Amino acid sequence: MPIAFNRATQADRMRDLGIFFVLIGWLAYTRIYWILQAAHLGAPPCPFYYLTGHPCPFCGGTRSFAYMWQGDLSDAVRLYPLGPALFVGTVLGAGGLAAGLLSGRTFVPRLSSMQWRLLWVGAVSALLLSWALKVFVLGN
Repeated sequence: MPIAFNRATQADRMRDLGIFFVLIGWLAYTRIYWILQAAHLGAPPCPFYYLTGHPCPFCGGTRSFAYMWQGDLSDAVRLYPLGPALFVGTVLGAGGLAAGLLSGRTFVPRLSSMQWRLLWVGAVSALLLSWALKVFVLGN
């Protein structure tokens, strides 16, 4: 079976708690992004963009999440085509981690090395496709 929900050890709980807080922190930051940007308190601009004049594969992600909080799917996709899927994944991931922490269970993927490779190839391909859409089609 490729997926299992096991009783969490102390190390599992600490890992899950750390990931949960990172996800919640990111969601909170993007929720108040427009307020922080207006006060000039946002994260620094992308160094890749400053060096090359082109957006990196992650440029627009923060603003895409901020638009998703407003329910503006078209602007979210325009800024970062992969953004809405990552937003939904982040919300679901945080909810799953919270449920696991409350129940004392943890998610354990049991994938073969070939399945892990395919997962990485799929993730990198999705990232590169999103970047290509952003640069060549959407013109951001």
